[in-house]
Amino acid sequence: MTTRHAALVLVGLSASLPTTAMAQTDSVTLEQAVAKLTALQAQLEAVQAEVAALRAQAAAKEQKPQQQAAATPPPAPSDPIKVSWKGAPEISAKGWSFKPRGRLQLDVANVSHPAGIADSGLGFSNEVRRAYLGVQGTMPGGFGYRMDIDFAPGSPEFQEAYIDYTRGRTTITVGQHNGFQSLEELTSDVNTSFMERAAFTDAFGFERRLGISAQYRGKALLLQGGVFTDNIADLSDDANSSYGFDGRIVFAPKMDGTQLHVGASAHYRDAGAVGAGTRYRQRPQVHTTDVRFLATPALPVTAETNYGLELAAISGPFYAAAETHWMNVSLAGAADPTFFGGYVEGGWLITGESRGYKDGAFDRIKVANPVSDGGIGAFALSVRYDHLDLSDAGIVGGRQQGYLASLIWKPTDYVLFALNGGRLVYDDAAVAGTGGDRDYGATVVGLRSQIDF
Repeated sequence: MTTRHAALVLVGLSASLPTTAMAQTDSVTLEQAVAKLTALQAQLEAVQAEVAALRAQAAAKEQKPQQQAAATPPPAPSDPIKVSWKGAPEISAKGWSFKPRGRLQLDVANVSHPAGIADSGLGFSNEVRRAYLGVQGTMPGGFGYRMDIDFAPGSPEFQEAYIDYTRGRTTITVGQHNGFQSLEELTSDVNTSFMERAAFTDAFGFERRLGISAQYRGKALLLQGGVFTDNIADLSDDANSSYGFDGRIVFAPKMDGTQLHVGASAHYRDAGAVGAGTRYRQRPQVHTTDVRFLATPALPVTAETNYGLELAAISGPFYAAAETHWMNVSLAGAADPTFFGGYVEGGWLITGESRGYKDGAFDRIKVANPVSDGGIGAFALSVRYDHLDLSDAGIVGGRQQGYLASLIWKPTDYVLFALNGGRLVYDDAAVAGTGGDRDYGATVVGLRSQIDF
């Protein structure tokens, strides 16, 4: 009952009592009093009925918002910012992600002096091999990006600089990135088994170039192909009109716990303007010196055609790899030489880890017992035979046979120390020794300290 209706009842009652008293005083008849009481009772019943109706309306109003709330789905939860750790913080939200990346490699080395050679680049040397800073991430719609700049001594230089698009198992990449030359070249320099890659990769001029490529990653099949121009640093030259095509196929099944790798690649590059000519040459397995015991004269190269074969296997703590690569060089007005390079190597992770493998290349060794958890880190021992022949069709660039060993210690996943050593044997070397001798050997020792994220 509302306050208003209660008041009406009280007013009615208060009005009736004096009236009844007066009726008795004034000799009002009993019938008149009964009639008034009957009327008041009727009014009270009407007020009660109205109160019940108002209560029903109030209850209906309370139920309606609850029914609407039940019928309306709850708002979708907001996409919070997430921070994960993969060597560096990776921030992600609403389909976007951002991660800083970088690496620092400090090298020291010693290259012995073959008899009669007094080049100042021999003996002890050291350098900042690489000092990268960059970013990578993803964007909504399947897009991604990456950019790395090397700040090692000299002008800063772009390494990776591209955007990509991934749908399902296929990725399309536009910008500066690696072509598809070989297993050794496509393995990141932070994950290689030696301080420097196999001799043929540098001698044949493998490098990142500006272009567009596509990759299909199946369960055991990898298909890669692309069209490339030249490295970003070389594109400012107006005479630069080179272009090339790269293709690679890899079959990488996993059988009884053993990761297998069988690959083949083919490449063609039109050199465009011949210019001052091209030299094919190589350092003695360390980068701290500019001495090249192997080197061709400057050649009027018009085109290059390359073929490569790859084999590798990873079984528990053991791995093995081998590659061969041929480069046929088309020369203006001269016979076309074919240069050859290759290597065979094997390794053992003494502490029991396995060498990483991903997308047709060796990947990071994940340390089972890092020093941060009181362990000793991971130790890996590798040996390699490396061969390079830059002499053919009247071109004499020399031949090298390398007998090399590497000991790697990884205290954690992102810190590495590598000790390399070996003997290099040369025939027809580009640098003459005592009495014009070009057949000699050199001993090489190198040490690298590395962090990456």
